[in-house]
Amino acid sequence: MTSVAERDGKGGAMTGHPPLAARRELDWIGIPLIAAAGLAAYWLLPDDLALLTRIAASALFVLSLDLVLGYGGIATLGQAAMFGTGAYAAGIVAVNWNNDPFAMLAVGGLAGGLLALVTGALILHARGLTLLMLTIAVGQIVQEVANKARDWTGGSDGLSGIDPAPVLGMFRFDMFGHTSYLFALAVLVVGLVVARRIVRSPFGLACRGVKEDPLRISAIGGSPKAYLVVLYAVAGVFAGVAGALTAVTSGIVGLDSTGFSWSAEALVMLVLGGTGRLYGAVIGTAAFMGVHHVLAANDPYHWMAFIGLFLIGIVLFLPGGIVSGVERLGRLRRGKEGGA
Repeated sequence: MTSVAERDGKGGAMTGHPPLAARRELDWIGIPLIAAAGLAAYWLLPDDLALLTRIAASALFVLSLDLVLGYGGIATLGQAAMFGTGAYAAGIVAVNWNNDPFAMLAVGGLAGGLLALVTGALILHARGLTLLMLTIAVGQIVQEVANKARDWTGGSDGLSGIDPAPVLGMFRFDMFGHTSYLFALAVLVVGLVVARRIVRSPFGLACRGVKEDPLRISAIGGSPKAYLVVLYAVAGVFAGVAGALTAVTSGIVGLDSTGFSWSAEALVMLVLGGTGRLYGAVIGTAAFMGVHHVLAANDPYHWMAFIGLFLIGIVLFLPGGIVSGVERLGRLRRGKEGGA
């Protein structure tokens, strides 16, 4: 009987995760590379900072989905419920009490985590299609509550008037989006660091063990459901922070932030980048939203067809996502160096 780490060390064939050498290489360069690319985009694309800010906030949301799906095996189409709850909670606090951006992130993360903890304890006994339908139901309930609570959320008109205070009392959120983008990029990088620590911790390895063989976890005295509920709550915190970050940088929260379509888009972006890798969430989000932006601007009538062809091509030729292609190139390079 081999452990999760041992099976990963044999090339990841049994787990679907990248080989150990490839993961170590990504661990060393992944986060610094994303931070460097984000800073480079700030200088190279000064007219697209609003798009880049949306990409950073969306990538954090997709990262939360990767935690539950890629590392816990929890199939969900209701992750937007935590995102929207975090966004509304942060917005309501900012409008009525405290508009400090860090306080808004904390409130959003707390709200998303609490919702995930409560709903996870209720629905994670289910599996497969039943679980999928329950997650969709949670999202629909949250959206309807937000729609009915017009005095707090603005209903179908959305929650507006969110004016966050300057970051650290010095950096004001300007109309050009400079502060918004740098703030969103910093939150994303911190989120990646925290997520990497979580998935590499004993708790993270136990969650991967539950995904691969829950009976073995039960046999050694663990509780698979307890691990999954905690992981679901942790991912809810990430999703809530992402929602709060969107409220901070955009100044408005709409009902679509809790909708089914947003959960489905996040799943598409995650599959596009690669599940169970963390960095795949960022790469998939940037690729999807970047291609979406370019195609919609150049062909507003047929861009959806091109998006579909792009996704089909990725699934056919890179079934493990874009990150799997990067890992493949890394293995080829190491093979050539070893042969030399």
